[in-house]
Amino acid sequence: MTASRGASKPGNDATAALDSLDLSMELNTDELIRALKHYRRIARQDILQAEASADGEHLLLHAESRREVYSHLADIADTKPATEVVREALRLYQELPFVTGTPEGSFTVEKGRENALENFFVMVNLPPRVRRTVRSTRSRPADG
Repeated sequence: MTASRGASKPGNDATAALDSLDLSMELNTDELIRALKHYRRIARQDILQAEASADGEHLLLHAESRREVYSHLADIADTKPATEVVREALRLYQELPFVTGTPEGSFTVEKGRENALENFFVMVNLPPRVRRTVRSTRSRPADG
């Protein structure tokens, strides 16, 4: 059973709306890459520390998924302007299922990706209304 959080779904009007957003920002591409590398290093430390934790598997998956997001965005930043990196982050965010409020330990990868993207949005000083607008288009997962 899939319930929609908004009228739009990724791949239609919501995606077109992403392309039309004004994503002007203060960060240049080099600063963006440095910041993403910093976040990636933090995720790497969390991966290493997960082994010593009682909830190691959950923490490992969460940290790995965050690190993958940061690596993906850094790869894009190597060849595209900062605004395109933000646009890609918003697309990734829009594609995630809405898993807020699901039980602890469920949807670990999705929650890790969401956490990474939300950290990124804070880093680039994305207006909260833009994130909320995109978040409202996400659908709920079929099962958990």
